[in-house]
Amino acid sequence: MLSIKNLHATLEDNTPILNGVNLEIKSGEVHAIMGPNGAGKSTLSKVISGHPSYQITQGEILLQGKNIAELDIAARANAGIFISMQYPIEIPGVNNIEFLRMALDSKRASQGLEKISDSDFNSLIEKSMELLEMDNRYTERGVNEGFSGGEKKRNEILQMAVLQPKIAFLDETDSGLDIDALRIVSKGINALRNQERGIILVTHYKRLLDYAKPDYIHVLRRGKIVLSGGAELADELEAKGYDWIPGDEE
Repeated sequence: MLSIKNLHATLEDNTPILNGVNLEIKSGEVHAIMGPNGAGKSTLSKVISGHPSYQITQGEILLQGKNIAELDIAARANAGIFISMQYPIEIPGVNNIEFLRMALDSKRASQGLEKISDSDFNSLIEKSMELLEMDNRYTERGVNEGFSGGEKKRNEILQMAVLQPKIAFLDETDSGLDIDALRIVSKGINALRNQERGIILVTHYKRLLDYAKPDYIHVLRRGKIVLSGGAELADELEAKGYDWIPGDEE
């Protein structure tokens, strides 16, 4: 479904930031990416999404066999790429639910589909909010306006539930969550896990992976993946950190 091949990327000032990332995500799989601060984890999500502050200098990003590296950020989103940000931004004055409807209609238009009907959209929102234990406050506010950290992360998963992406890249979704919020967000991630979608979890900590268990774990360091393994790798990383891992030398 998503194939990242020898991906190199730089900042606008040509500083190298990704140094040959290779990653294969098949339909239905959940992968976790872990690594120390500054390893390139959040950068990878931004490069995949098409963030203009990063330049791809080598490699490919293939979504269902199509290279999306030349597409802009909106086209990648419409193609099925979803990025949940580590620090979701507020958009005052833009109603949260209307924002979701506009995003969904844009995606449907790119696929040659009509706008979603009022009844179908309302049913989708109601079902998704119930899953995430969200109340009507979320429908009345601007996007993330006045939301707590946990509410913002829950709102990101609501967006994922509505947009139904092919690939969801969740960047430190567990950051700043208390145990109750972590449980609810993880419940949403697990409910959206299916054979039509691949999910990538970026995290520093094992606790998210106890709730949303991945099929594979990868360690990113110095802009490249230096180790991959099964879900049990999280226990080893929790116990030993990253310094023991070979293969990340210059």
